[in-house]
Amino acid sequence: MSLLSKCQQPDDSGRIQRVTPESAGWGHVGFEAYLLTKGQTLRLESGDKELCLVLVAGLASVKTQQADFPGLGQRMSPFERTPPYSVYVPHHDSVEVHADSDLELAVCSAPGKGSLPARLIAPADVGVEQRGKGNNKRLVHNILPDSEVADSLLVVEVYTDEGNTSSYPSHKHDEETENETYLEETYYHRFDPPQGFAMQRVYTDDRSLDECMAAYNRDVVTVPRGYHPVATIAGYDNYYLNVMAGPVRLWKFSWEQDHAWVNSERYPRES
Repeated sequence: MSLLSKCQQPDDSGRIQRVTPESAGWGHVGFEAYLLTKGQTLRLESGDKELCLVLVAGLASVKTQQADFPGLGQRMSPFERTPPYSVYVPHHDSVEVHADSDLELAVCSAPGKGSLPARLIAPADVGVEQRGKGNNKRLVHNILPDSEVADSLLVVEVYTDEGNTSSYPSHKHDEETENETYLEETYYHRFDPPQGFAMQRVYTDDRSLDECMAAYNRDVVTVPRGYHPVATIAGYDNYYLNVMAGPVRLWKFSWEQDHAWVNSERYPRES
């Protein structure tokens, strides 16, 4: 089973990506991406899932059974590097998204089991942080971290400048231990300029899983287990939207020991 889901031409609903637990061979994370034209309306049923709708680029009005969020959005490209507008939708709800401009919409899903209300996640609600140093720096937008309420979903977006690495030093979250939680993960990649690509490797300690793939604009990489670093290519800045979920809604991970030194004072090394 390939870990790389290539971007498709929009179908009648505007959908360009669809990853389900069944297609990924796991139990929790689902991901869809849509390109809607101005004036188009998308209708979704959450069923037994909770949803996080992320306005990757463009303007929209969102309505659920109990809530109405008109006139959302401010960034017209994710590479404006401002936090997005998002909407949390509980399970057993329906949602209508009206594109007030051309719209790139991500639909993140995972099992819903509580009774949380639909809510707006505005840019001011998104935690912004810089991580890393040297050629391992990235900008992080914490849209739905484990410090905010949800049943299963964890959602974050990350910016990595050309020639840098991220999701690095290599780390994993594929066991239920004192140091880790089991979390499945998807990466939705975007590039500036859009013809760019990044290299992403997914591998385990015993190398029973060891794949390296070139992710292009709007491709999705699925991470069922193992380490999953990303390396950008000179000339192309990278954005990715991460969705994680598992049995326990907590992000705990362990570093691959060979590369953990990159976190230490020994890096970056003096030239």
